[in-house]
Amino acid sequence: MQMVERPWGVAAYGAASEKAMPDLVRARFKVIRVEQTPSDAFASASDAVQAVRRTLREHGIADAAVERSRLGLKSSWSYGGSERKFIGYECQAAFSVESGDLDDVQPLLVDLVAAGANEIEDVGFDVTGKGEMRAEARRKAVAAARRKAELYAEAAGVRLGAVVHIDDVDPEGTAFERYRGHGSGGAASAQDLAPGHVVVSAAVILGFSIARD
Repeated sequence: MQMVERPWGVAAYGAASEKAMPDLVRARFKVIRVEQTPSDAFASASDAVQAVRRTLREHGIADAAVERSRLGLKSSWSYGGSERKFIGYECQAAFSVESGDLDDVQPLLVDLVAAGANEIEDVGFDVTGKGEMRAEARRKAVAAARRKAELYAEAAGVRLGAVVHIDDVDPEGTAFERYRGHGSGGAASAQDLAPGHVVVSAAVILGFSIARD
């Protein structure tokens, strides 16, 4: 039997989510070339990097929206059992690209691979106004926690006092599973994750004193 050792008021968990269609795509990919000499590896990778740059410009992606690492070089080996065999020198450059043209994603990836990008690491969709979405989700989470606390107070025949504690929590954190298990008063759930949408969630625990008349 659980007992409250130091009763002090009412605590309630609230969560909420905001959904929006993405208006931004980010892609991460690499140009990797393996040759028998360092100079050949650098030359081959440099040619591919220039081709990738031209492809990005042809798709209307400004240089400012492209991040690229410097060319790196390392020895490449293959392993079979206890033996290893020298393959050559591996030269690579990593790219990170942002674009607001979501309709061009597939043609862009096809052309990048044709230009020489031989490792696509990740393609993710996002929204430019995520900060505003998160702020609104937090406001709604606070409102949800307050509504729940008011309901408990009304059912118990008491009146809520001032807020004495605010705890910003991760809505997906396992430490707060017991709160979500009893309903969150507007929380995000698996059903809220509509395909094609970017979902931003927030959660909070509010602590209220009990008003003394």
